[in-house]
Amino acid sequence: MAENNIELKSINELFRMKFFIPSYQRGYRWTEQQVTDLLNDINEFCPQKVKGTNEDTWYCLQPLVVRKMEENDSRLEKETDQNDWYEVIDGQQRLTTIFLIIHYFNEMLVEEQKTPLYTIKYATRNDSYDFLESLEINETDGTIVQSREFQDYIDYHYLKQAYSTIHKWAIKMGASFNNNDFQSKFIYNTKVIWYESVDEDPVKVFTRLNIGKISLTNSELIKALLLNRSNYDEHNDKHLRLRQQEIASEWDNIEYTLQNDEFWLFLHEKEYKRPTKIDFIFDLICEQKTLGEFENIGTDDYKTFRYFYEYFRQNDAQIDSCWSEVKKYFQTFQEWFNDLELYHYVGYLIHQGEKLDELYKLWNSESSKEVFISELKVKIKEKIKKCNNLDKQYEIESCPAKTTCKPLLLLHNIQTVVNQNKQLKSKEEYKLPVFYKFPFHLFKKEKWDVEHIDSNTTNELGEPKDKKEWLKYSVLGADLNDELKEKISSFINGNDSEVAFEELVEEIEIKVASSWPHPEQDKNKIWNYVLLDAGTNRGYGNSIFPAKRRCIIGKEQGITYAIDDNLNISIKDGAIAFIPPVTKNVFLKYYNTSVDNLREWNENDATAYKQNILNTLKDFGVVDYPQAGLDNTLSNNQNAESNEQ
Repeated sequence: MAENNIELKSINELFRMKFFIPSYQRGYRWTEQQVTDLLNDINEFCPQKVKGTNEDTWYCLQPLVVRKMEENDSRLEKETDQNDWYEVIDGQQRLTTIFLIIHYFNEMLVEEQKTPLYTIKYATRNDSYDFLESLEINETDGTIVQSREFQDYIDYHYLKQAYSTIHKWAIKMGASFNNNDFQSKFIYNTKVIWYESVDEDPVKVFTRLNIGKISLTNSELIKALLLNRSNYDEHNDKHLRLRQQEIASEWDNIEYTLQNDEFWLFLHEKEYKRPTKIDFIFDLICEQKTLGEFENIGTDDYKTFRYFYEYFRQNDAQIDSCWSEVKKYFQTFQEWFNDLELYHYVGYLIHQGEKLDELYKLWNSESSKEVFISELKVKIKEKIKKCNNLDKQYEIESCPAKTTCKPLLLLHNIQTVVNQNKQLKSKEEYKLPVFYKFPFHLFKKEKWDVEHIDSNTTNELGEPKDKKEWLKYSVLGADLNDELKEKISSFINGNDSEVAFEELVEEIEIKVASSWPHPEQDKNKIWNYVLLDAGTNRGYGNSIFPAKRRCIIGKEQGITYAIDDNLNISIKDGAIAFIPPVTKNVFLKYYNTSVDNLREWNENDATAYKQNILNTLKDFGVVDYPQAGLDNTLSNNQNAESNEQ
């Protein structure tokens, strides 16, 4: 990799070169749309002078990956021309299309004005180059004519189609089309990313880039720049190789760390698709112009590579300075990851949409870690400002979507973990070199619902199968007598009328949920909400509290409960899921210090839970404004007990 060559070449620099298309490449398959898009892009491009230089801006094509061939390569015939042949590993479709475009517009020029083209030899079609050169347009009817006949290959069909597309495009441009201007932009102001592979196996590289559909990434191109000996001041070969090996080793360690989901998903959402993760650091350096400002880098997917390419073109460019900046970013993220508060607050803000580059700039602008944490808390307050009044915001009339409180519920989980760790670290006998972290990598792999703790029974069960499932789950974890179980079984097996369902619901709720004294709308408030993964939540539906409790415990253990029509319960292996700590605490009745039964979620449980939210999130501006008709006042004893928790 150290000797791989990476540069930008204008189309003009490709002329008189010789390219060999090996047999492992597929045939030419560009569509009319792809050819037209390229023509439009070049035609619409307007070169401009780069500020402070004599250079023009340029249009950049995607990488051309090649490998210089040995003189004695058996695939080549004896050549009198001494020019090197290059095996094309990736980019032959673009290379062929460029040839067709220049060949077409050459036909409009007199012989001495024509542009000299490069040679393309195809391993599978010996006369393909002759075919390309023979293509002409009949000016009378616009059809393709050729000076000789060729065998009818499918590749030739697509080549003819592309050539015809170029002609149709040129005719559509009309009399205003300036061939000289177009050719000038295409030949001198259009560049390819030239990636010359040296030690890599060309078939393996091709397989990765084409069969695996993994494009050459910015980071691979930048790595070639960093390890290219021409970018080093060092002239001692031994020292140079050692420095190259050192950078390559540090690069691999960074990539290895970033590939760890626990580290990566602390900083990112799971949608990131690039195969190499270190790309994001180079993107940040480019976006923040850490190495300087360079105008001529474009806006496409390879903008970041061109930013570094322009940096290394500067006379004062330094490998060590560049690589030190990369490590500085990475080491900052490592520091955040390994710090109790930084990990949780940065991770929370990123999940709430805060930009990583903005947090990095804030980190570098603050005088200390403590000041940075204070600023993070200010940002967190802003994220939950719509839901920091626990009563007014969650009345069903004013908040039709309970998901509004999801940021607050997540923060409650995170701050609960932070507080617990602080307590452990404050005791010498419990002090550990690591701390328990809220697992963002697990949290981000699930979809999350805001779930009612005590079922919101205003949601009616309309379908018979839903009613039967609700009744089955009511048996799970509830202490129902044999007579009631018999009624439930009879209904499930179709022995009772529809009216019986409402009677059964009433009888079950009397048994397990009889002490919720407030109006039904009070169930649509924060004291009756938790976070739960969508799979678990939608799996048990609108079940009663003890059934939900049993399902959640089972989900964390990786087991599931199956209930047949005769109410026989069996335990089976099931999908395991991350249960957030507060959700687990709620269903264990952790917040109520005087639990009298586990069959219901009652007023004392709800009030204690809400008070814990207030206590835990008081530094983030979460407050409670009691409404008329709803007494949220805790006794001094209850308040003291909740504070201890």
